[in-house]
Amino acid sequence: MTTGVAERSPRVPAPLLVLAAASSVQFGAALAATLFHRLGPGGASLLRVGLGAVILVVAWRPRIRGVPAADLRLAATLGLVLGGMNFAFYEALARVPLGIAVTIEFAGPLGVAVALSRRRLDIVWIVLAAGGIVLLADRGHGSLDPTGLVLVLVAAACWAAYILLAERAGRRFTGGNGLALAMIVATLVPLGPGLAQGGSQLLVPGLLAQGLAVALLSSVIPYSLEMESLRRMPREVFGVLMSLEPALAALAGFVVLHQHLSGRDVLAIALVIAASVGATRARPAIDG
Repeated sequence: MTTGVAERSPRVPAPLLVLAAASSVQFGAALAATLFHRLGPGGASLLRVGLGAVILVVAWRPRIRGVPAADLRLAATLGLVLGGMNFAFYEALARVPLGIAVTIEFAGPLGVAVALSRRRLDIVWIVLAAGGIVLLADRGHGSLDPTGLVLVLVAAACWAAYILLAERAGRRFTGGNGLALAMIVATLVPLGPGLAQGGSQLLVPGLLAQGLAVALLSSVIPYSLEMESLRRMPREVFGVLMSLEPALAALAGFVVLHQHLSGRDVLAIALVIAASVGATRARPAIDG
């Protein structure tokens, strides 16, 4: 299982684990979007989180007995954040192109990186990122869907909380036990909407197989790699390495969903990436 690979390969540089996780999650998101016409974003989210939880529970067999109550609350909170992030993002993805959605969502981890810094120069990066997001929200030939924009911002807030909580969970739990417990709770978030939107289609073998692939690419592989990398590097460094996600999302949207971006969109994405890199580039990575 991938959950064990990261743990048994401590010599793999932590930055490579983050980049592998980012690539996996964005191509998984593009694959998930192809399910929307049959399952709806809620149904796709339910398959992603639910099947991901099953895989992690089978792999790690987490136990609740003997775990301190504070650690269980941490895992439950992490699960609610994961479930909210996945569900809000998929609902947004049904209304906003993948590359644009991820770029705006990236305000979450960028905010974490800036909040943990005390440099005056970070004001420049905040302005730069805000400019990129404004360009995307008002694209000149028609603004983004308002509901989609709000949902992306909700996902961004959840992403920021995920970074902070995952770091704590990585210290409190061994291996993927904390993540497995969190994913069980995460399944509860899209359960109602997922059943309502997907219905009996959730049991179609072909869609289940595709949902399994989405779960592996979007949840099991990236969250496991991210949890391991957060054990081995500061969270602000983690945040800047995730800055490539908007570019990877745009690539995945183009390859899998045939979504094209205008020159204005590409410029906006570049501004957000530059802001993220600038926000933490002076901080050395701690690996090992």
